[in-house]
Amino acid sequence: MLNSTAGVPDWNGARAPLSMENEGLTGIAPPALLQYWQVVLRWKWAIAGIVSVTLALGLVATLLLTPQYTATSRIEISREQKKVTNLEGLESQDAGRDLEFFQTQYSLLQARSLAERVARKLRLSDNKAFFDAHGVESGEGGLFAQNTNGARTSAERRKREKVAVDLLLGHISISPIRTSALVDISYTSASAALSAEIANAWTDQFILQSMDRRFASTADARTFLEQRLSNLRARLETSERDLVRYAEDKGIVALSKSTSADGRTEVARTLVSSDLEALNMALAEATANRIATESRAAQRNGSASSEAFNNAAIGQLRQKRAEVASEYARVMVQFEPGYPTAVALNEQLKALDMSIAREEGRVVNSRSSEYREAALREADLKRRVEELKGRLARQQRDSIQYNIFQREADTNRELYDGLLQRYKEIGVAGVGVNNIAIVDIAKLPEKPSSPNVLLNLLIALAVGLSLAAAATFALDQIDEGLRDPTQVSRLLRVPFLGSVPNSENDDMLDLLNDPKSVVSEAYLSVRSNLAFSTDHGIPHSLMVTSTRPSEGKSTTSMALAMVLGRTGKNVLLLDADMRSPSMHAFTGQKNSFGLSNFLAGENDWRRLVSDTAIKGVTLMPAGPPPPSAAELLSSDRMMILIRQLSEQFDHVIVDSPPILGLADAPLLSRAVEGCVFVAESEGVALRGIKTSLGRLQSVHAHIFGLVLTKLRQKHAGYGYGYGYGYGYGNSDT
Repeated sequence: MLNSTAGVPDWNGARAPLSMENEGLTGIAPPALLQYWQVVLRWKWAIAGIVSVTLALGLVATLLLTPQYTATSRIEISREQKKVTNLEGLESQDAGRDLEFFQTQYSLLQARSLAERVARKLRLSDNKAFFDAHGVESGEGGLFAQNTNGARTSAERRKREKVAVDLLLGHISISPIRTSALVDISYTSASAALSAEIANAWTDQFILQSMDRRFASTADARTFLEQRLSNLRARLETSERDLVRYAEDKGIVALSKSTSADGRTEVARTLVSSDLEALNMALAEATANRIATESRAAQRNGSASSEAFNNAAIGQLRQKRAEVASEYARVMVQFEPGYPTAVALNEQLKALDMSIAREEGRVVNSRSSEYREAALREADLKRRVEELKGRLARQQRDSIQYNIFQREADTNRELYDGLLQRYKEIGVAGVGVNNIAIVDIAKLPEKPSSPNVLLNLLIALAVGLSLAAAATFALDQIDEGLRDPTQVSRLLRVPFLGSVPNSENDDMLDLLNDPKSVVSEAYLSVRSNLAFSTDHGIPHSLMVTSTRPSEGKSTTSMALAMVLGRTGKNVLLLDADMRSPSMHAFTGQKNSFGLSNFLAGENDWRRLVSDTAIKGVTLMPAGPPPPSAAELLSSDRMMILIRQLSEQFDHVIVDSPPILGLADAPLLSRAVEGCVFVAESEGVALRGIKTSLGRLQSVHAHIFGLVLTKLRQKHAGYGYGYGYGYGYGNSDT
């Protein structure tokens, strides 16, 4: 759809752009795999050459290599050590389960110390066949050169030993088998017998070295433990002596002790705390007794107290009085109070009441006495408890230092007991310990392991492809020309109008005259895109320019004029390239007069134009070459000419000179609505095109878009142009 916000063209360079949809489509990059494939096609001969050379070098190197024989032995490295005794070794039982256990074993298999043991065992430093099997010169002038100087002979021996160890390390191969405890030990040399012998010796020496290392570590451990035990024994004695002395000085008597979960001694009860506990219980009982006696003493009515009711004497007196009172009441029924029997009974009642009162008085006096005794006992117990509390507080303060001495003694005792037990066990811990077993011994190899022709050729192919990829990447980065249409919008930030296929072997004018040719179809697509560049369709006046000559600028100008002429438009083709005119050659006319005459002062432009054999196209040639084309174009006559021509013709197409190095194109851009920029595919570098576009933008020239010319047919695979000429047959251009 068209951009509804496109502005009206003005003469200051502001133009309506192509629609955003069109610009967005041209900015979409082709798939990455397709881009890589196009790069491969572009540099296919370089890639083929590099790969061929590497394959040839790989084949030659393979044929020149000395056959090598590889002998392999296999061992098993167990996680759990096989022990003769039940005592633990120096390592924990879980040590073999650590992730680094096997990596440590693999590193030990490749240790230099192991190689030195193998070299000494097999006396390889004096074995000429060993050095010859590895391609080391050992004859006259080599490692076994005869010397009369004894000191130098010793130095040469050390040199041979070093070389032998280096050769062993360089040709040994340790290959762990995944998800198992098996390890393959392989040795490669030019001698089959020597390879098998060294592989087996390597396995044997690894087992012996492992056992020697364990025995050596046990001896070192015993020496270390003896020294530590002696020191700890002295420290334990000192700490226990300090603990006892301090307890005596501070009067700390521990009645009971306990051991915590971490082995620490804790004092549960001391003599002072036990006494305080007993006295505190007695005080609680005395306090309760004093409160009870105080309550009883507070009761003034002795007859109502519980003691009175429970007193046997008072009970008997009260029983006796009840009997007398009953008899007195019976007598008073029959006789007067003065009757002798009644008087006697009354006196007897009074005597009993006095006796009961005396007994109740004694009960009250006994309660007061009990209260005083209870209060005195309570006060005495309080005093003794306070004394014990003070002693306990002092003892608790003293127990801080006591606990310090106790912890130190416990720590020293634990260390001493642990080391003593370890010392007893260490003597037999390493007896018969071995976690390595031989599964397969190395046998004499029957055929060489290398060189492998197929493998070497595959390696050469991989190297060749890698080098070819690197070279292709470098060459592709050096090649900065536009290669496909997607780069226009992505890299140049200008609209893409269309692409024109390459037609080196065909006459361009014949292709333009043939509406069915792929070139005509391409320029018709450019014309269609130009129709969306302004709000009034195809610009009334436009200029066609490029970065440098021979990019298809003049051909594009002629093609656009021919395409517009076929649609019934009246088109003027103006050749403004007065330095190198070419439009008259396209139409078969002379260049005796033209634009240069009008710019020099000729006012009647109609005398300078002529009809052509092309439908709807009129030509104004460049005219005689002027002394300075830039001076003529810098005047206002060019703008006057374009304005007058636009009134008479539907479209004015100006063929402009190239931009770089010339001032003509920027001057011409002032007179037209905008510019169509032409760029040759894989021609001018991107920085050159950006510079040219920058010059146009610096003079506020509006750029309608870019036309990519001379696009090679193989680049049509990017999906632009759709094969050019569908329905008419594909031309081979």
